[in-house]
Amino acid sequence: MQHLDLSDDETAALTKELDRITRNDRYPFSERIRTLNAILAKLSPEPVRGPCCRPRCMLGRERKGATGQRSWKPDHNRGS
Repeated sequence: MQHLDLSDDETAALTKELDRITRNDRYPFSERIRTLNAILAKLSPEPVRGPCCRPRCMLGRERKGATGQRSWKPDHNRGS
């Protein structure tokens, strides 16, 4: 496999063009675009994302305290 010895400016220009080509293509799931996306990923890998504070599935759910009781109670009298 060949190793391309590109300067930072050349890498930035190639990355910009590959990004433009892959975003604006009529067939984003074609073999050609998947190949270009793989090359783009090698040129500029995405930063590693840290874990979220809590999973999305837990947002908005009630939690039970140490006693097993609800930590909040819904207001059933609202809107009446």
